[in-house]
Amino acid sequence: MAEDARVLPHIVRRRDRAVEDEGWIRAMLKHAPFGVLATVYEDQPFINTNLFVFDETTHSIYLHTAHEGRTRTNIERNDRVCFSVSKMGRLLPAKTATGFSVEYAGVVVFGRATIVTDEAEAQHALQLLLDKYFPHLKPGRDYQPITAEELAQTTVYRIKIEYWSGKKKEVDRDFPGAFSMPW
Repeated sequence: MAEDARVLPHIVRRRDRAVEDEGWIRAMLKHAPFGVLATVYEDQPFINTNLFVFDETTHSIYLHTAHEGRTRTNIERNDRVCFSVSKMGRLLPAKTATGFSVEYAGVVVFGRATIVTDEAEAQHALQLLLDKYFPHLKPGRDYQPITAEELAQTTVYRIKIEYWSGKKKEVDRDFPGAFSMPW
């Protein structure tokens, strides 16, 4: 492993696949349907798939979980987290077994997670989540706005982004035999 990858985990080893365009990274975070949060409890890594929203104004990611649970316990003990989003493209056949590949794109975020205790910020974060996943529905018109009682039943997290990296592999549209799976 290259020395810079150990010291700076956001440095992509395959520089030919690294994406330096921050607009592309922001768009990937904005449009990804879900992400994977990595936390650590003592020496045991733990991942959890979450709905999330990227807030460009605060350069943060917001997500929420149950009021009690492993994610909250882990973050209370160690606020260092990693968060990832990705998408898969076409499958790429080859003449040799080790030559098979796939198109992909992804972003990895490194930062610190905090439990949002400010009620206004928590309400704002949950509304951002609702706006992302249900943009056609509006509070006060289609559903009751978030209440203090509802806020008390969930834990909202803010991941303050310290570093991020993007990576993708794309091949020519006419790549021989490339195909998409219907999943």
